Amino acid sequence: MPPSDSALNTFPSPVDWTSLPPRVAFYEPVLPRPSRKSLILAIALFLLTLCTCLAAGTQFAVAYANNQAASLDEFLRVFTLFYKNPAGLLVGLPFAATLLTILLAHELGHYFACRHHHIRSTYPFFIPIPNLIGTFGAFILMRSPIRTTRALFDVGASGPLVGIAFAIPSLFYGVLHSHVVPAIALPDPNKDSLIFGIPLLLRLLDALFHPGVNPHFLLLPPVGRAAWVGLFVTSMNLLPAAQLDGGHILRSIQPRLHRITSILVPLALVPLGRVWFVWYIWAGLLLAQQFLRVGPVYDPVPLDPPRRFAAFVTLVVFLVCFMPVPISGL
Repeated sequence: MPPSDSALNTFPSPVDWTSLPPRVAFYEPVLPRPSRKSLILAIALFLLTLCTCLAAGTQFAVAYANNQAASLDEFLRVFTLFYKNPAGLLVGLPFAATLLTILLAHELGHYFACRHHHIRSTYPFFIPIPNLIGTFGAFILMRSPIRTTRALFDVGASGPLVGIAFAIPSLFYGVLHSHVVPAIALPDPNKDSLIFGIPLLLRLLDALFHPGVNPHFLLLPPVGRAAWVGLFVTSMNLLPAAQLDGGHILRSIQPRLHRITSILVPLALVPLGRVWFVWYIWAGLLLAQQFLRVGPVYDPVPLDPPRRFAAFVTLVVFLVCFMPVPISGL
């Protein structure tokens, strides 16, 4: 029998793994906040968007004061105020402040949902464009994957729900202070006048506060028009396709159906492009997203009842906000 060697017989004692506490989450630590460069870029884009929204709001304010429909010709002339009379743009502040508040609330809903679920993201970035509404909206970039279906739902639904919560009071104010101008329902042959679509929510408020009045006759004040833009942006984002908010929501509930609608929804938008050409662009962008890699969801736990109810609420929001023809006369 070989001599025993205490050094050779020294083994680490076995570990009872069942006594260790379970890991609460498998997320990596999140950086405290995005980089300073990201913040500077976000502020710069916000200020530029404020300028373009002031120009758009000035046109809406002038049209409202004169009981006229918005006009592309007048909108282009407004930009001369930047070097002729910058103070004249202050009348566009109610529109700009309302719209930027709605859009910022929408994006901050996404941002804080990402923070809650330990998903790295940027600050909200606004898109300044000298168009009729002054912007193409805003967005955030997610720098880490969404790992659970509940996180996927929260990130997708938080933006529209928070944004619509800010848009509805503004729309109430707009309908209460609107002017009844039948002439705005018909295009002016002498001007490039515009006719705005009527979402279902606006029809309901019109029936409540202006019974018997055709909703196309309502000339909304700048605050109400900003709320209208908020409804329009919300409905576009809630389309159940690709990486839109509506796509995230549907994917968290039924991934297979999401793959199908991501193809069917763009195809359904193509016929609508005959009445509003922007649908062609939107359909192309959604189809292009089919070639982007989508990260897997590692924890496909079903949504709990409160989230399923919130999903139903987002469907209702989409139905009351969607307009097949948002703007005619372009």
